[in-house]
Amino acid sequence: MIRYWLTPAPDERFDEKIVGINRLYQQAQFLEQNGEAVISTDEMTGVQALERKYPGLLMVPGKVERREFEYIRHGTLSFIVSFSVANGLISAVSCGSTRNEEDFAAHIQQTFETLSFPNRCHFVADNLNIHKSESIVRYVAKISSLSIDLGAKGKCGILQSMKTREEFLSDQLIGSSSTIRQNMPLG
Repeated sequence: MIRYWLTPAPDERFDEKIVGINRLYQQAQFLEQNGEAVISTDEMTGVQALERKYPGLLMVPGKVERREFEYIRHGTLSFIVSFSVANGLISAVSCGSTRNEEDFAAHIQQTFETLSFPNRCHFVADNLNIHKSESIVRYVAKISSLSIDLGAKGKCGILQSMKTREEFLSDQLIGSSSTIRQNMPLG
């Protein structure tokens, strides 16, 4: 038997980020009353789309529900789900065969467009690279009406590196009456 694990790279700001996430979650209802949404977003990948080959047998007195073990495979799917921290309700679900930068950016846009009230929107996501992509930075700059030079991916400016993109997306000063994407990695 083999067991795998992942040891994340040390983050000197880890405790500070956790405190920030917890504070944001604690203030979610208050923020919502003041026109700010707090949205938590995560992915579930490689979900098998299965169909039972034969119908199950319902539970009857003295017998548990029974299910035939054979199934038909329909491939795998990836889900991206966002929920409102203030009320615990799911605000957007995306489902597709991939989970890449374009999929995540489309999901964030869909989520933002479903929110009818916010002056600001705080997205909390983990440390996945697609959460700090060029597409997300460009979308946030666009909806925040920022007319700044974002630079060039891999070369200069905000788009230069994953770190510079993360700093931009975590900056709480972006767009005083627009949207903020708060990306606070969990480790």
